[in-house]
Amino acid sequence: MKKFKVVVTDYEFQTLAPEQEVLSSLNVDFVAVQCRTEEEVIAACKDADAIINQYAPVSAKVIANLENCKVISRYGVGVNTVDVDAATQKGIIVANVTDYSVDEVSDHAFALLLSLVRKVVKLNSEVKNGVWNFNLGKPIYRLRGRTLGLVGLGRIPQALAKKAQSFGLNIIAYDPYISQEVAHQLNVKLVELNDLFKQSDYISVHAPLTKDTRGMISDEQFDLAKKELFIVNTARGPVIDEAALIRALQDGKIAGAGLDVTEYEPIQPDNPLLKMENVIITPHVAWYSEESESELKRKTAQNVADVLSGYYPKYLVNPSVKGKVHLREKELYV
Repeated sequence: MKKFKVVVTDYEFQTLAPEQEVLSSLNVDFVAVQCRTEEEVIAACKDADAIINQYAPVSAKVIANLENCKVISRYGVGVNTVDVDAATQKGIIVANVTDYSVDEVSDHAFALLLSLVRKVVKLNSEVKNGVWNFNLGKPIYRLRGRTLGLVGLGRIPQALAKKAQSFGLNIIAYDPYISQEVAHQLNVKLVELNDLFKQSDYISVHAPLTKDTRGMISDEQFDLAKKELFIVNTARGPVIDEAALIRALQDGKIAGAGLDVTEYEPIQPDNPLLKMENVIITPHVAWYSEESESELKRKTAQNVADVLSGYYPKYLVNPSVKGKVHLREKELYV
């Protein structure tokens, strides 16, 4: 049996045992490194048969230097670290995991929203500083009957919509790829992006990061928003023009923000967002639970195992690659 080289370009996990277990039935040379630059990825992956990737850049330059690669499998939903077009052109399968943290991210987005609306973080800080005064949280408005706008209406925002509706929120959404029929079934009204900002009391961002969505929320949208607006982002930081967000907060155009993602991660220590008491920031943790981490790691590795075994992976990002790569379809995925 041919020995395959599988390289993990970078990772934040304490162990890679689940990945190794999934790949154990294959004859694999499993190599884990911590790459940060294109040059480091090229050096580590030049002769790799498969790549598992977290944040390291798998750019067109990197892909051009790959000699044997058959599959690039990314931890997570987004594939903004991978040049998918370049991979497709070279006949390399790109895979992700789209369903491992739907509950976790939707829960986290709603937790950030509730914390903002109820001023939980601010009032907790005041109490711990010796101040017992509910007036410091004013104004706080009732949640029920208000409007939550969703930027994107895929699996995660659909889950969030159901949870928010149980709290009595009205839901509107902007997503040019979702049909009116699907939205109607969810009891969600589809609107244009600018109308979403005009109408919403709260906004939760769930759009993937692409060349079209980068900076899609900027000064134009914040200028249309209600001054009481709270905005939450658990998608990707650059979907929001961060400089515009900072201006909107500093000028009082919106009431606050809950961010699990920022333009640069880790957030830079001089970022003005860190000094704002109406901003809650968590360290890109919305995806995480013990269960979702295990599921993510195993499914990411399974993508690799499928391709090296001669099958298309369940989570195929670039289906047009089938014109260049001829594998078998699995009849059943578990």
